[in-house]
Parts: sequence; C-alpha cells; structure tokens
Amino acid sequence: MASNSLDPFLGQLISTLENEASSLAGISNEIQEMKLLFQTITSFLVDADRAGENSETQKAWVGSIRDLAYQVEDAIDEYMYHLNRQRQCSFLHRTLHFPKVLLVRHKVATKLKDINTRMKSITERANQFGVQQLEERVDASSHHDPNWKNRLSEASLFFKDDDLVGIRKAQHELLGWLMNEEPKRTVVSVVGMGGSGKTTLVANTFNKQNVKQHFDFCTWITVSQQYAIEELFRSMVKDIYKQTDEDVPMQVDTMTYRALVETLVQFLQSRRYLIVLDDVWSIRFWHEINIALPEGMRGSRIMITTRKEDVAPFQSGIVSYIHRIQPLRIDEAWKLFCVKAFPNELGGCPSYLDSLARNLVEKCQGLPLAIAALGGLMSSKKSLAEWKRVHDNLNWELGNNPSLELVRTISLLSYHDLPFQLKHCFLYCCIFPEDYDIGRKRIIRLWMAEGFLEKANDTPLEVIAESYLMDLIRRNLLQVAWRNYFGRPKAFKMHDLIRDFALSISKEEKFVAVSDGKRGKKKKEVVATRFKVLDLENAPIHELPREFGDLFNLRYLNLSRTQVKELPKSIGRLSNLLTLLLNFVKIQKLPDEIMMLQNLRHLRASYLVVSDTDFTLPTIEGICVPLNICTIKSLQVLSYVKGVDAFLIKLKEMTQLRRLGLDGITEADEIPLCISVERMEHLHHLSLTARPQATLKLDALSSAPRHLEKLLLIGKLRTVPRWFNTLYNLKYLNLQWSELWEDALPHIQALPNLLHLSLLSNAFLGERLWFIEGFPKLKILEIMGCPQLNEILVERGAMPNLEELQVLRCRELRRLPYGWEHLTHLKEVRLFEVSNGLVESICGKVNNIPTSPYISLIRIIDDDNGHDHEVESMWICQILN
Repeated sequence: MASNSLDPFLGQLISTLENEASSLAGISNEIQEMKLLFQTITSFLVDADRAGENSETQKAWVGSIRDLAYQVEDAIDEYMYHLNRQRQCSFLHRTLHFPKVLLVRHKVATKLKDINTRMKSITERANQFGVQQLEERVDASSHHDPNWKNRLSEASLFFKDDDLVGIRKAQHELLGWLMNEEPKRTVVSVVGMGGSGKTTLVANTFNKQNVKQHFDFCTWITVSQQYAIEELFRSMVKDIYKQTDEDVPMQVDTMTYRALVETLVQFLQSRRYLIVLDDVWSIRFWHEINIALPEGMRGSRIMITTRKEDVAPFQSGIVSYIHRIQPLRIDEAWKLFCVKAFPNELGGCPSYLDSLARNLVEKCQGLPLAIAALGGLMSSKKSLAEWKRVHDNLNWELGNNPSLELVRTISLLSYHDLPFQLKHCFLYCCIFPEDYDIGRKRIIRLWMAEGFLEKANDTPLEVIAESYLMDLIRRNLLQVAWRNYFGRPKAFKMHDLIRDFALSISKEEKFVAVSDGKRGKKKKEVVATRFKVLDLENAPIHELPREFGDLFNLRYLNLSRTQVKELPKSIGRLSNLLTLLLNFVKIQKLPDEIMMLQNLRHLRASYLVVSDTDFTLPTIEGICVPLNICTIKSLQVLSYVKGVDAFLIKLKEMTQLRRLGLDGITEADEIPLCISVERMEHLHHLSLTARPQATLKLDALSSAPRHLEKLLLIGKLRTVPRWFNTLYNLKYLNLQWSELWEDALPHIQALPNLLHLSLLSNAFLGERLWFIEGFPKLKILEIMGCPQLNEILVERGAMPNLEELQVLRCRELRRLPYGWEHLTHLKEVRLFEVSNGLVESICGKVNNIPTSPYISLIRIIDDDNGHDHEVESMWICQILN
C-alpha cells in the first residue's frame, strides 16, 4: 500500500496517547476510546500492506484518518501546554485559575469527542465503499526484523562504503583526458542519469594523488538545480584561501559579484587548475561561470557531471570530451549487490538464494543506485520466504523514464521495510537542500524535537536517534559525507533521487512542504503556535518579540549567529523546549526564567566578542547562566558557559551531564570544579578554559569520569595532572596554552584508546619531545606553536598506527623526527610555517620514509632572515622503501 501502510504518524500518536495517559486527567475516557480506534486502524493498515492493497479509495480513506490524527495531536498539545503552565505556578495562582483549567479541559474533551464521532463515521463509510478489514491476518512483527536495534547497537560505527565497482576503464579514459599534453583549457563532461555513478567516478578520479600533483589548484563545486552564482564564486574564493593556508578574510562574505570574479580570474590565470562542476542542469550555468574561468595555455581542465545530454556538447570552440556512463555489466552488478546484501558472508551469496538474488540484480538493469539500495534492503533478510516475498512484489512500473521508475520502486521498497519509527526520520531529511551536508548532531536533535523517537527503557534518546541514523545509512537511504577522527559519521547526504522520492511521499502524506523561496505561504496557512522547530541560524534578526513565549509547542530553537542580544523572559513559558542553540551570539547572560525549561536537554551557547577595530579577530567566551539552571535534571549538554564560583558549587548536582564546557576557570575553582566533574559518571565530553593568565588547577580530581572520550584543556597546567592515567576511554586530547616544561608524553603514552593528540599554542615549552613507547592506537598527531621545540624522537614501537602528522609554526624544528622510519602506517604529513632547515631535511632524507606519505609544504618560514616565503605546493610521492 503506497506509503500509507503502518502509517508512522498513527504509530507515533498511539505512543503519545499511552505515554501521556496519566497526565491527561479529565479527558481519559476520550483518550482511551481514541487509542483503541487508532490501534484498530493501524492493524488494518498492516494487513492491507501485506495483501498489497493499494486502491485510490483506500488512499483517500487513510488520508482522512491522518488529517483527524493531526487534529488530535494539536488538541493534546494544547491541553498539555495549559497543564504544564499550571504546574509551574504557585498554589495560590493554581487555585485562582482552576476554573480556567476546567474550561480548557472541557474544550479539549469536546473536540476529541467530535473527532471520535467523525472517525467512526469515516470508518463506516469506508466499509460501505469497499475498504474492508482483511480476513487473513498477518503478524505485524514480520514487517521488519524485531532484533534490528540489538543488531545495530553491536554494529561498528566505523563502517566505510569504499566499494567501487566497474569504474576502472572509465577512470583510465578520464585520466588520459585530464593529464594529456593539450595546453588549451579542456572541458570533460560525464553524462548519465541520476544514480548511475557519475559523481562517484569523477570524485574517485579527482582524489587521485597524481591528479592533485598535476594541477596547481583543484576545487569541487556542487551546482544542483537551484544555485546562486555569487555563492558558488564565494565558495571558490574561500577554497583558494584554504588551499594556500591563509585565513579567510571576513570581507569575503560581503564581496560583490565583480570583486569575486576579479579575485578568481587573478588567481587562476597564472595557474594550471582543475575545477569540477558537479550536477549541472542547464546551459545557462556555463555562460554564468565561464567568465571567471580564464582559458590560457596552461593545460587547465574543467570536469562537468550532468544528467542532461544537451548540457554536455555545448562548448563550441572549446576542446571538449564527453564520457557517457554505461550500466554495470552483469558480473559487476552481481559483485556490487553481493557486497551490499552479504557484507558478512565470505563466500558471497548462499546457494539457496542464488536464483532469487540474480533475478533481483537483473531487474536493476545495471544501475548502481538501484543495486546498492536493493542490496542494502536484502542485507537484513535471512530466510528464503523473506527473499521470495520481496522478489514477488517487486513491480517494475515502466514510464517515460524507465530507469528512474526502477530506482523509485526500489526506494519505495526500502521505505516500506522501515519500522514506523524510522519512516518519519527518513522523510524529514528531505527538508534540507540538494547535496546538503546534514550534521549528525543536528538531525538527532531535530528528530527528538519532532517526537519521532520511540522510548526504550532508560536508553537516552540521543543513543536511540543515533541507532536510527546508522540504520538508515546501512540501508543506503543516506550516504556518509564525512567522518570524524573516531570514524563516526559526522555528516551525511541524501542522494538526489532518494530525496525526490522522499519529497513525493511527504507531499502525499501532508508531512512536509519544502519551499523554493519563490513564493511564500499565506499568513493564515501558518499557525506559528504549533511550531515544534524554529531554526533561525544566520537570520538577520536583532530581537525576539514578547509573544515569543506563546510558541508553546516549540522543542528546538536555534538562534546561532544572529544579532539577538538578550532572550525575553517569556522564554520560560516554552516548557516543551528540548534544544536551545545560541552559538556565536551577542547574548552575554541568560535570564533566570531559563530554569523553567525543565525538559531542556541540550544548551549550546557562546558569546561572540567583536573588537572595535578591523585588525582583531573576534573571540569566543562562555555565556553567564543563572545558578538555578542546575535544577534542570534532563539537561545532557551544557556548553559553553561561564564557570563562576557559586555556579561551580551548584554544578555538582548535574550528575546526568554527558557534555560540559566551562570558561573563565581560575585557581580558586579547583575544589568545587573537581568535586562536580568527579560526580558526572555519564560525562563523555569535557572542555575547560582558564581565565587569561590564570592556571587550570585540577589536581584535586582523583580520577576522571570513566566514560570520558574527549578532553580539551585550554590554559596553564605547568604539569600533567596525575589522574591522566585513568583516562582509559579517552579518544581525543587537546591541550592549549598548557606551558608544560617537563616531557608530558610519559603521562599520556599509556592511554590505550587515544586516537587524536593535539599540542597547540604553547602547550609544550620544552626543547625535545621523545616518543619512547605507547600510543598504541594514535592516528593523528598535531603539534602547533611550540616555540622552543627543536627535536622530536620516535623509538621503534611508539605510535605504531600513526597515519597523519601535522607540524605547524614550530620554527625551531629544523629536521625530521629521529626514527620516523618506524612510522610504517604514516600516510600524510602536513607542514605549515616551518623553517627552511626542516624542508632541506625532508628533501635529503625522503628515501628513508617507509611508506608513500602525501607531504604538503604550503608555506615556508625562513627563520634565519625572518622572511615569509609563499611557495607552490610541493608534493613528494612515489617514495622508495
């Protein structure tokens, strides 16, 4: 039953009715009757789905039921709002206003009775017109694997989708066009339908080491159907600064169209450049961007990916090549499918599934997206019966674009296979623009705000949401965009076709409407008080209206990077608020009313200090919070706030925190701070910043929280705290301005799970860092701004898994680390603002590097003469063992 089966909203509403039953006093009869009716309807939808029912009559019937369900949700939200407000008032106030509560209760009860009556009427009419209860019942639990949560919780977060099938020949052709001796600027177009692997092929080619060596400047621009040419130019200008390791000037965000074009032309005309324009939809775009891409005779290349045949051959008078993506051969398609469907089977497809599996692959017609999506779907199917059910119901509906219909049909199957809790989570992702990197934490908090998560005993909602996210990634409905140093997905994307599919379902179910910005909704169509999410990041607003507190349903509020200078006291009326984001704002202090937000889980804040002069970069400070914020027992994240004396004493009450960030710490804060941190047994992330010139005294802490994974200490330490040896689960350690004189490494090297170590900005004032042993899992070592450091030694066995070494602004260091030939897993070395002596050391000893690291020398500081030399990037590869 197209997109309506086991409707996710109905399932969510039933959960709400069950969870709030005890709070909905006075209207319990109406609630109980409605719950039973919705359960019956949901059971019908499950059975209809199993029987393949998909009539227009049934769709209309389900649409009517859903409309009533939305009205039920609104009525319950309104009642809960008044109930919560009453609970927050004094006894006298509650007594005086009790008649008002009775009036609200009567109003809601009347509304629910009316909805119940209308629902029964719709059900009766449905029976008359042929939408009848199915006789053959099918167990709803068979709709998906009931053990998916347990299996997912055991799955590794380090899953990587590096499987590239059938691109070798095509890539060889592209490399030839990119690196031949043709001096004229050349356009290489890759044409194919959505999901055919255009971007995958070009991206893998673009990232080749020899390609990066061949060109002076490389950048990737995603165009999409809706684009702003000035923003694309601005992105390219910022990339220029990043690749030359210069700070991006703040004026880039305000540069005019002419200034952007002049900057690009001036930079590119003297260089051999490679620019990828991904997902081009119109010839007009070429005319708009061509003005900023000088031709010259330096062998520059432009690569274009497009779905449209008429976009590729338009470059008249320009050297151009076209590669048309071909479907995967049957053997390549089979290999890709097996990788997705049987990731844990060394022997590939089991023999009893071979025939069904090959039929499924054949129906995908060599389209990589369809094969990957179907393989992801089948990876959770273990029995022959499950495979046969999918095989027999795979109705390929051919239209004007048969391949597109195939992918949409596969996507629909993947969607139907989702548990109802995941369906709305998946559809919600389509609210972001095409090719948008969706942050993991952001989407998790949004899902929580919308109420999409199913509670499971004492498991934190954040953990449940992350399991949902990983399930969607595993099913190939979402793609990992990039990962953090833990290997955990940090951001992800929706494939364009998957997003189109999700949008069509959302429109059909009246779930979400996405505006193209060309026309707005009429005011009467938007009921602001019903908002659950309000994301105003970067909006040009300076204050919030007094009526702001009337948004009683609000769960998520983001005011980051706005010009708002204070929050109104009415914010205390937002009793349902879960997430409050105030990053890089001009708010210095939160009002006392913040303590009324007893459901608040995430408070991220930072005060942006902007200098009166144009020569000083903005700085970040913590925000002052009222002492009574410590009474919010639901708070999981509290960062970045001022750690004043009285607040640190009260902080010990917040034992539930998972993330804590404090600013303005002094020596006098040692005892209350350490007592508080020691009691936070759930803490995963801790960031402490000392007041300027103050010392971070942390010796009173006997042991760190046992779950701590990330630790940032910014300020004078002088010595490494003795409790460092208790950081058994620490994965990330960042020390800044620590002024350590002793060799700190012996206190850190035994940390068994440390993956990333950063010693920044005077963190170490000694002359020698000696890596004698330890650091068994360290992958990234970053050393920056250690002014006296002139020697690094690496003994055999130390840092055996190091992959990346970064040395920045250590001007006394004039040679490679002694013993770096022991770093057998080293892949990349980055040197920035280093001495010529260090560069000469690299050139002289490059043959002793054990592997083939990717060494980039972006800027060299000649420390002897005090000159700042800009040099072209120097790539050293093909290193001999």
